[in-house]
Amino acid sequence: MRKLALLIAAPLLFVAACSGAGSSPTAQSRGGSEAGAPAPGAVDSVSGVSGDRNLILTAKIDMRSKDPWATSDRAQAIASGLGGDVLNLSQSGTADTRSASLTIRVPSSRFGDALQQLKSLEGEVQTSGVSAQDVTDQFIDLQARLTAKQAEEQRYIAILNRANTIDEILKVDASLGSVRTQIEQLTAQINSIKQRTDFSTISMSISTLSVLPGDTTTKAWDPSKTVGRALAALGAMMQVFADVVIWLVVFGWLPLIAFAVLIFAARIRRPAAPTAPTA
Repeated sequence: MRKLALLIAAPLLFVAACSGAGSSPTAQSRGGSEAGAPAPGAVDSVSGVSGDRNLILTAKIDMRSKDPWATSDRAQAIASGLGGDVLNLSQSGTADTRSASLTIRVPSSRFGDALQQLKSLEGEVQTSGVSAQDVTDQFIDLQARLTAKQAEEQRYIAILNRANTIDEILKVDASLGSVRTQIEQLTAQINSIKQRTDFSTISMSISTLSVLPGDTTTKAWDPSKTVGRALAALGAMMQVFADVVIWLVVFGWLPLIAFAVLIFAARIRRPAAPTAPTA
């Protein structure tokens, strides 16, 4: 009975051994693929995005200042002090009509501080607004697609290692190149979103603050200015007097001539007195 049982079990053991040997490379390749593919959490660590939501923050500030150029320079200093930078800057106009516009970028963690410091600059804030774009779902989708493509890349690498013919190698290599191109595109999109969520953008428009006509600001008395105004008035009066004298000198003789002509004409027209008769 024991010999009969061994004879029946021998073929089954042989089949099991063959199937185990045939499946071991596949298991090893799957294990290598799983080991080589990054875990989902690894993408998070590479992207550096933390927090529950991924927001792209932007702000717009319109203000007026006595010196827009100086105000824009101070805004640049605020951005640099908070760890940000200036994306663009434009300054135009003359001394009385200057204007400036700039766009700065600051870390999202300092976004509130940046707004507070910019609004406290010398001048008047006309309008200000903040907008937020939630890209959390888009970011998660890109992460999932990147993880899947990285796993697919590892599978193609395992197949490439087992390829025996040149035709198989070329086909697998072409598919592997396509997957790697998609991985690069997904990585670029993730990095772009990460950069836009890590840094917030603030645009500023600064115009000249003109003095209102009804401004009644009290000024200190300056005697030198009063003396200057008095001398200017005296000079104007002397100029008027000199002008009158010049007009009299130039045209004053005309009335005299007319008066003399009238007297001469009157004498000619006057009849001669009659002479008395002689005795």
